[in-house]
Amino acid sequence: MEQRDLFGNIISPTPNEKIMTGLTKIINGEYLFYRNFFSKAESDMYLQTLQENIDWKQESMNMYGKQVNFPRLTAWHGDTNKPYSFSGITLKPRTWTKELITIKEKIEPLSKVVFNSVLLNRYRSGNDSISWHTDAEKELGLNPVIASVNFGATRKFQLRHLHNKEKIEIELTHGSLLIMQGELQHYWQHQVPKTSKVVGERINLTFRVIKL
Repeated sequence: MEQRDLFGNIISPTPNEKIMTGLTKIINGEYLFYRNFFSKAESDMYLQTLQENIDWKQESMNMYGKQVNFPRLTAWHGDTNKPYSFSGITLKPRTWTKELITIKEKIEPLSKVVFNSVLLNRYRSGNDSISWHTDAEKELGLNPVIASVNFGATRKFQLRHLHNKEKIEIELTHGSLLIMQGELQHYWQHQVPKTSKVVGERINLTFRVIKL
């Protein structure tokens, strides 16, 4: 229940209260979700800055003998010696921008991890998506911590257990933070499906640790 001061203003939770209310334990994993981790002003600023200052790429992959474009734009930033391979492509990171460093440093105390890389996805409309997958590449090591930051349009994020097919759905809102940890990447797939609804742009940043 919301707490209010004498003037009727909502009292924001302290970081410790966020930790206590944010953790959700599920079979074979756990996650933390904070709907308004970044303020609207911060989120608006980061959305515009990332749209304008990131060198977005249209990557493609070979599927059934044809090159097929990813249904989204991507970028990879991080430490210069940490390439990342997925879906048949290898990305070499660009250097950190000051905005990415600021976001990274703000989420690391909750994640309890020092991230060295971030994958950025730009969803231009409801037609852009990412299909079922896990972030369990060997470069990420055992039980990786993945921190997902979202700016822009609200989109559905779905989790699906690999064995019992249980599904969990989370609305990823403007300024939200989702941290996936424990065994989750080894037992749960996740996706952001297409939607027929008219939605604006969304930029997602997934911070991670690439191991040598």
